[in-house]
Amino acid sequence: MFKNLDPQALGLSASQSETIELALSFGFRGISFNLVDFAGEVQSYGLPKARRLLDSAKLKLGMFPLPLDFEADDEQFRAELGRLAELSKLAASVGATQAVTAIAPANDERPYHQNFEFYRQRLAEVGHALAPHSIRLGVGFESSEAARRDKHFEFIHDLDALLVLLSTVGQSNVGLSLDVWHIWATGGSLETVSQKLKAEQIVAVALADAALPGDGDPHDAATRLLPGETGVIDSSAALSMLADLGYDGPVTPLPDRGRFAGMRRDAIAKLAGEKLDAVWQAAGLKKGSGVRVHGSGAGANR
Repeated sequence: MFKNLDPQALGLSASQSETIELALSFGFRGISFNLVDFAGEVQSYGLPKARRLLDSAKLKLGMFPLPLDFEADDEQFRAELGRLAELSKLAASVGATQAVTAIAPANDERPYHQNFEFYRQRLAEVGHALAPHSIRLGVGFESSEAARRDKHFEFIHDLDALLVLLSTVGQSNVGLSLDVWHIWATGGSLETVSQKLKAEQIVAVALADAALPGDGDPHDAATRLLPGETGVIDSSAALSMLADLGYDGPVTPLPDRGRFAGMRRDAIAKLAGEKLDAVWQAAGLKKGSGVRVHGSGAGANR
């Protein structure tokens, strides 16, 4: 696995070249990118020029947000699905092999059983569109109660329910986007994750810490912190678990953006890199990879 910089996750407004510079400066081995924006650059300047910086930086492309709205009406969804096939070919040409999305945890139109079939079918179609280009789709869930408030019908908002849905999709390239904070917020455990999942089922990983008791509602996403800031969530143990499983994908720090109010862009990236480095080292992982240093780390004796 590798340390991944997602500028959007940190609230950074950065061009491709600026993102690459931040990643190289502060110890990241991969970057997330916006596939739609990149496609626009290719259209304007041609693929060789658009990809030149990516090639020279030798960074991995961690993941890209799936450019498709699952809640769109049928006509729009079909149009976006057709466009996705074109974009997927472009993504694969530059080595981007992971897309991520999330399930809406509630809605006003479809009760649970109807919504389950709605998402099962659409996820299967998306997986089918991505498969020819060897792109995997990571699907996440939203645990926050606020995201379900004032909606008529609740839907998937924990790991167990999401895994049931994913098991019915029938596409081997559709897996889990694992957000350790959401697992913790729903009372889940790392042991549960390691028992129920194999490495190939995990497409992408996000890490965040939680607020200390008394520092606001710990289950409010606005209190998400950088990995290792409080230790309420054991990020090093999460990394050890992932190393034991053999996970080799991106690991992205994903705090609440409000955490960085008033900070400069380079200071934010530097802090995120330092915090991720610290939990990486505590897990006993080699600096440039997710391979454990023999006999060390949070999970070495398990």
